[in-house]
Amino acid sequence: MTNAEIVDAAFQVWGRNFYQKTSLSQLAATLGVSKPALYRHFLNKQALIEAMTTRFYDDFTASIKADFDYAMRANDLEEGIFTIIQGIAGYYGRNVYAFIFSLINLYDRNLNNPAPVDQLTSRGVDMGAFSQIIKKEYTIDPVVMELIFTTLTFFMACFHETGKSFENIPSEERIKSITAVICEIIKHGLGFTIEGINALDFGELERQVRETMRSTEPEPLFKAVAEAVAEAGPWAASMEMVAQRLGLSKSSLYGHFKNRKDMIRRLFLGEFKRILEFARHGISLSAVPAEQLYLGIFSIAVYLRSRPELLATLDWIRTRNLDLGKPEKQDEFFRLFEEVDIEPIRNRGEEEKRQVSHWILFLIINILIRPGLAESLRQAWFPNGTMENDDIRLLYRFVTLGLGGCKQC
Repeated sequence: MTNAEIVDAAFQVWGRNFYQKTSLSQLAATLGVSKPALYRHFLNKQALIEAMTTRFYDDFTASIKADFDYAMRANDLEEGIFTIIQGIAGYYGRNVYAFIFSLINLYDRNLNNPAPVDQLTSRGVDMGAFSQIIKKEYTIDPVVMELIFTTLTFFMACFHETGKSFENIPSEERIKSITAVICEIIKHGLGFTIEGINALDFGELERQVRETMRSTEPEPLFKAVAEAVAEAGPWAASMEMVAQRLGLSKSSLYGHFKNRKDMIRRLFLGEFKRILEFARHGISLSAVPAEQLYLGIFSIAVYLRSRPELLATLDWIRTRNLDLGKPEKQDEFFRLFEEVDIEPIRNRGEEEKRQVSHWILFLIINILIRPGLAESLRQAWFPNGTMENDDIRLLYRFVTLGLGGCKQC
């Protein structure tokens, strides 16, 4: 047994449950060796994770280096951007375990690894230098880059989930197909016209939402659950933690929840129901599809901004395979924007429309959870002042127009 074989097994064993348990005992059992045998190769679990990190960045950069070098030389900026996107999508499409590791490594602050940008730069893929090139055409490049890679991440996750990539190695044809889908939506968004989006009065739409928005104050019980999950994550949050926040005994919680899993499930499903209600409220304020979409997005943003503990909680499920169980009314659940008459996708199937809704929510959470992105946007577009909702307006322009909505004026 070699170090490389142990690292290969760790990617697979821990990746299948999204690193819920990074247990050396579980890894040893899978390899058919004793736990002490692993210690002869790696001093501890952190040393193994560091070896996995090195392997990931070595393989990742080797895969996209040629595409990156081409993009740096390309006269056409858009061609360069999409060359890199295609390279990354191809790598993640062929390597589901590397994709999962990247989710955890990039978003999980507990792994304590060097910044991804530094890791890439040290291997000859200087995304900072490429970012400087992007500034020539896209004013707010940090936010644009975040929206691009968040979109790539979302649709690649859907690709692996629906294709059951753990059991079925994706074909090159399927990888080519999902890469084309990702590039198309990054390039054009939902396909609205720029004239229609530029004509919107965002300030007025935001005013309507604020004037009619109902209270977002949650029940104390579920607020305590959300705070516990935000602090410890959905796997480590316990009924004891919730009871302590409420000043109750653990036994008293059994009058509300069957067990810990039921507590977590009801938190997430209940909050998604409230998000749905807020989105529908915003949508109902207009009969114009472009306005409806922004009203719905802005309503969700207002709700999540008022609930920092919930926003942190939702951040966990962006990168985790969390089994919440099926809602009682599957057809209605998660229907955020399917009823908005978005002409470019009007004739597509319900599943595809639902995926668009999930993508938009994924972007909203991603932007709101990272306040530094909004600050980058303010400094670039409004150096002499601030616009309170500039991050949500940009997100909306990306959703409706793709990169075309983020270009310099």
